[in-house]
Order: sequence, then C-alpha cells, then structure tokens
Amino acid sequence: MSDVVKILEIESLTHDVKRYKAEKPKGYSFTPGQACEVAINQDGYREEKRPFTFTSLPDEDHLEFVIKSYHDHDGVTKKIDSLQVGDELIVDESWGAIQYKGKGTFIAGGAGITPFIAIFRDILEKGKLKGNRLFFANKTSNDVILEDWFRENLGEDFISLLDQEEKSGHEYGRVDKAFLEKNVSDFSQEFYLSGPQPMIDAVSKSLEELGANPEAIVFEK
Repeated sequence: MSDVVKILEIESLTHDVKRYKAEKPKGYSFTPGQACEVAINQDGYREEKRPFTFTSLPDEDHLEFVIKSYHDHDGVTKKIDSLQVGDELIVDESWGAIQYKGKGTFIAGGAGITPFIAIFRDILEKGKLKGNRLFFANKTSNDVILEDWFRENLGEDFISLLDQEEKSGHEYGRVDKAFLEKNVSDFSQEFYLSGPQPMIDAVSKSLEELGANPEAIVFEK
C-alpha cells in the first residue's frame, strides 16, 4: 500500500545531506530504526523506489528522512536534492530489522547513521540513552551528519573517526579490529551496525573474533 505525501520542510545538514519533513498518512506506523520504500511523485520517477530510514519518531505528526544525495550519477537521490517544499513523495509501508534491544555499542558508516538517529531520539526521550555508545566513521569532518547533536547528547560515548582527514576531536582511521580492541571493554553487549556492506562484513567478523555473540550483532540482513 502506498501513500502520496507532500514535503513540508527541507533543511541542509551537510554539503550533501538534507533533512526532509513530509506529511504523515493517517494511521501510519513504524518502529525507530525502520525504513520504507520512497519514490518521487513525478513522471519517470514513480516506479524508482529507494529505501530510506525514518528519522522522526512514531508519535510525531510528520515523517522525516535524512537523505544523502549522490551527484556522480543521474539517480533518485540527485533528483531528490532538487525537490522543493510542496513537491510530493510516494511512501510504502514500513519494514526493517534494526531495532533497539538494549544498551550497547552502535557502529555507523556515513549515511548508515540514519536508523540510529531515530533510535537515539527515542531512547533519549525515554531516559535510556546513557550507557549507549556510538562509533561514527566518515571520510572527512564535513561528512559527519548531526555531529553537534551526538556530541551534546552522548558526550564521551560518541567517537568520530575520519579516514581521509586528521582533525582535532576526531580519531583517524577506521573501525577495524585494533580500534575495537582498544575501545570496547565488554564484547558480551549488544552491537548495532549500519553502513556500506563491506564495512558491516568486516566489522561483524572482527567483533566475532573478539568474542561478540553473533546473535547480539544487529544489522539489516
């Protein structure tokens, strides 16, 4: 089942990421961390569906998506970047396996942060954010989505890693086995992974080698 919704608000977050607020269909429901297929309600794009994660909370009166645009090819995200308030999106039903199961360490790469935005907002509202950690890997400091929000709410439990820029306040490198060994003291906790598939594969393998329970590693299968 699909619904057509109007875009209500657009805000730039980084050089290639924007936050889109849209109408919420009556009775629409989802769980923080879930996504839905989205298409643009314009000729040539209605069948071009792409999965985007909700960054709004289920009880809010609108839907919100944080979307990175890729300008190196004429794709859907490049077209979304040119949309204006009042343009329409087509949203399908919600789906997705990334859901909060209890305190743990969240590991995100680039735009893979989006499912964690809603989860962190939700557990912050419920007073359960403390004790959760976030390792957020990006190329440069300009790519770090909502950096101020994460620093403010997670404090020392937020570690930003950059692999193409050395900058104060950020660690240099990747979330590899050595980094995990240095920064995680307890591998029996929950781990939440979201990012490019090669990163998820490599981090999952490192976590298991360090003693994490494969059942406690949550990612979109």
